[in-house]
Amino acid sequence: MTEALQSAAEPPSSALAAAPETGGAVRYVARQPILDLHGRVHGYELLFRDGHTDAFSGDGDQASRTMLDNAMLFGLRRLTCGLPAFVNCTAETLTGALVHLLPAGMVVLEILETVIPSPPLIGACRALKKLGYRFALDDFKWRPGIEPLIGLASYVKVDFAVTTFAERRRLLDRLNGVTVALVAERIETQDEFIEARNEGFTLIQGYYFCRPTLLKNRKVPANRLSHIEILRLLQDDSLNLRKLAWQVKREAALTYRLLRLINSPACAMRQEVRSVEAALIAVGEETFRRMATLAITSELNAGQPSELLRMAFVRGRCCELAAMFCGLNHTEQYLLGMLSLLPAMLRTPMEEVTPTLPLREEIRRALLGEDCAERSLLAWLEGHEQGDWATCDAIVNAYNLDQDSLLLCYEEAVMWAEDALHFA
Repeated sequence: MTEALQSAAEPPSSALAAAPETGGAVRYVARQPILDLHGRVHGYELLFRDGHTDAFSGDGDQASRTMLDNAMLFGLRRLTCGLPAFVNCTAETLTGALVHLLPAGMVVLEILETVIPSPPLIGACRALKKLGYRFALDDFKWRPGIEPLIGLASYVKVDFAVTTFAERRRLLDRLNGVTVALVAERIETQDEFIEARNEGFTLIQGYYFCRPTLLKNRKVPANRLSHIEILRLLQDDSLNLRKLAWQVKREAALTYRLLRLINSPACAMRQEVRSVEAALIAVGEETFRRMATLAITSELNAGQPSELLRMAFVRGRCCELAAMFCGLNHTEQYLLGMLSLLPAMLRTPMEEVTPTLPLREEIRRALLGEDCAERSLLAWLEGHEQGDWATCDAIVNAYNLDQDSLLLCYEEAVMWAEDALHFA
């Protein structure tokens, strides 16, 4: 089996564990998806934090070295799945030499709203543009002297949380005739998504896809209940092969997904398996549990944005890996991370889903948002996804977690999820 699908008992890979030293500081690397109107990922904004700095600064300070360490070690292509990486930049970055170490074809340099469009800065941006770098104007508001930067920009990002409809209308009117992609930032609900789309924005940043309009009193579809029953069987200490195979074979799509996973290069099987029973015998119970859970989660997410499934995979794998560092059950943590996005997948409130889940009461309460040790890893991940470093620090302190280990688990989970998604 490849590294992507190794046992949960194995720690994060040595390549990541051997990260360059950064003066003993804790590194945070988070990514936030930027989606098109069809839910496809266009790129990721990368958030780097060292100390109290979010942006990539070009003055050679610790945050800059941290950003470059991660870009070189982890690889921008792997971190963003080969899609554009949006990186916040200070004025020093844009006028200094450090930015040239980033691959021009893979990054979009976000010019912060605090950057003054001085002649030296505009000249530096023009030179970078000739080298193939693209620019985004972050938290865009019209201000004196901004016109030259608008002419260089490929993207204009507008924060919905701090602008009114009237303000955005005036901004878009002034941009009429300018060839830029309009990005709506901090879109957190379906209503905001519809509003942004209607206003003319073509790219969306925010977690609106995790919060679809939920249908109250909606029964979970019968085939989804079957999938949940399979999850229950998978959690038994000793798998009942006959019952499990019967349940899986009732769902043609699930059977296809499972056998595709088992026969994929990610599982490194030497011979093709053609039945559920043969798959279980060939790969062993632990691998079969993981493969089946991946297949089931993929089916549960049918018809929803693939980024939702990617996030579920990252959460599940990260919680599974990190469980070994804090005395939690790795199987339960894997399911907790995976199932935390069930409401978005099924468009059903969590309180209506949890009674059907084959989990301990403590895990059910964790899914419902109760503050407890069982939820500590998931809560840390949720803060990390938002770039909410203060929340991450508070959770680490409250539950005595190891910050470095969590970060390595997250990086490992991102790579694992991408491999899993390719075959799911």
